[in-house]
Amino acid sequence: QVQFVESGGGLAQPGGSLRLACAASGSISPFYPMAWYRQVWGKSREWVARFTSAGNTTDTDSLKGRFTISRDNAKNTIYLQMNSVKPEDTAVYYCNSLPALYDWGQGTQVTVSS
Repeated sequence: QVQFVESGGGLAQPGGSLRLACAASGSISPFYPMAWYRQVWGKSREWVARFTSAGNTTDTDSLKGRFTISRDNAKNTIYLQMNSVKPEDTAVYYCNSLPALYDWGQGTQVTVSS
């Protein structure tokens, strides 16, 4: 059974940076690349950055390259580097495959405010 533990969230000022981590345990299918998602209270969860099936990375068009996903296979951990954060980036951040095949972790809260 796959489990995710997200960490690294907190309070950031607009224009600042944060680095989130997601430690995974269990066997993850190589056919469904990993992604970072976020959920704003009262809205649906959406992916924000992901690996492609070719092993590249991408984020959603609206982010315009501010977020970058990366991985450390030796640690079975994926990361989300968040740069130039904005108040609208405030959300709970999660990792999972895309599409999401596994149970969700507890997420990590990111708050962007001055």
